[in-house]
Amino acid sequence: MLKKQQQGQVLTLTLNRPDVRNAFNAELIAALTDAIKHAHEQDDIRVVVLRGEGEHFSAGADLNWMLGMKERPMAENVADAQALAELMSSINFCRKPVVAVVQGAVMGGGVGLIACADIAIASEKTFFALSETRLGLTPATISPFVVNAIGARQARRYMLTGERFDAHKAHALGLVHEVVSEAELNSTLDAIVTALLAGGPLSHRKIKKLVYDVSERALNAELMENLSWRIANQRISPEGQEGIRAFLNKQKPNWQTEQD
Repeated sequence: MLKKQQQGQVLTLTLNRPDVRNAFNAELIAALTDAIKHAHEQDDIRVVVLRGEGEHFSAGADLNWMLGMKERPMAENVADAQALAELMSSINFCRKPVVAVVQGAVMGGGVGLIACADIAIASEKTFFALSETRLGLTPATISPFVVNAIGARQARRYMLTGERFDAHKAHALGLVHEVVSEAELNSTLDAIVTALLAGGPLSHRKIKKLVYDVSERALNAELMENLSWRIANQRISPEGQEGIRAFLNKQKPNWQTEQD
């Protein structure tokens, strides 16, 4: 269902339902949510990597599971949808950098997963679709994250048409950051993880919150005063002082280990 592997300070979570293109059902959603929340709290985890087992990253929601929800009461349907919304929020607001590595099909809710990640790497053969409308559905729970990733105008097109687009189009839209050959996926991931581990853990947490805050607030004197307080507070913090000292002394800061 979900494979978990921690190597050093990197936790890799792999969707493991390759027989259904890693489509997610209630059990997988719960397992992935729990794993992300665990990573959020653990100091020994610095980076989370999301992957899909086999040829495809994720075809989105398991349609047989969704079809069966017709027999359930409305309250259970809503609770089920809220569980998916909680998963997306958990990834989006995880304190640790989340890197998605995708290949093959990335459909529906699978697009939502990578829109919630901080960094997304795609194989050049990956294809994407916000395909809910082809099934008479709406991409409701993933919509805030997809709109944030690609913008409202592009989201309107691809949510309304349900058309497929390739990895290079996904890159142009801002959905993915890197497009590489299948053979280069792991080396590209390694380079990004190395770069992430060079940063300060507390700094990462504050940067993620900083981006959320400045993207949601008007640019005015109140915001600038708030931002001034943040940088002043961080640069006199133990982590800030350690990073500056290490740089001036041409040393590694204490959050970088030989393993990194």
